[in-house]
Amino acid sequence: MNSFFSVLFTVVFSYLVGSLNSAIIVCRLWKKQDIREYGSKNAGLTNVLRVYGKGPALATLLCDLAKGVIAVVVCRIIVHQVIGVEFFDDPHFIGYVAGLFVMLGHCFPVFYGFHGGKGVLLAATTLLAIDPLTCVLSVAVFALMVALTKYVSVGSICAAVAYPTFTFIMQHFVYDKGYAVLPNTLVAFLICVLIIYLHKPNIQRLLAGTENKFGDKKNKKE
Repeated sequence: MNSFFSVLFTVVFSYLVGSLNSAIIVCRLWKKQDIREYGSKNAGLTNVLRVYGKGPALATLLCDLAKGVIAVVVCRIIVHQVIGVEFFDDPHFIGYVAGLFVMLGHCFPVFYGFHGGKGVLLAATTLLAIDPLTCVLSVAVFALMVALTKYVSVGSICAAVAYPTFTFIMQHFVYDKGYAVLPNTLVAFLICVLIIYLHKPNIQRLLAGTENKFGDKKNKKE
């Protein structure tokens, strides 16, 4: 029963935290506008940067950093220290579950008609709270691919694939997590699939040669 309530708490709390979309909140408070009506119409960091510049983008970044870390840290404290449950003898698993559902809340927020961002930044921040080294490796893949291609979407997709790949490699060969490796990698894989699915329009634009490159002039709605 404790295990059931642990998972239930993690799912509900993380989803609700994720539903607090930082880009939408920051732009409404700062610019009195809805970011979903401008630029690429995506409620994410990249679109905020392109449309409104560095100030609102930095505020969005900091809010998203806090949101991902809060979900993971709070769930781990409540589940492990308060409820006293540890899945697969590994404190990381509940963090991965929290990471998945805070992303689902971010991408499909109940407070905003289930229309949110793509969750790449949030995936990085939750992973930072769970496994900093794997996070650094995945972010390095993102930075390398953006530098090579000038496409943020390509970097995001490649980093998404790197996420479960590095999770398995690090936990199996470096951390020796035992039978926790597969469930942790499975949740990381689900996060990867979610990110790629949400980049479907970007993939279509890449194939058509119409995807915006990093550094392109912002395209505001008139």
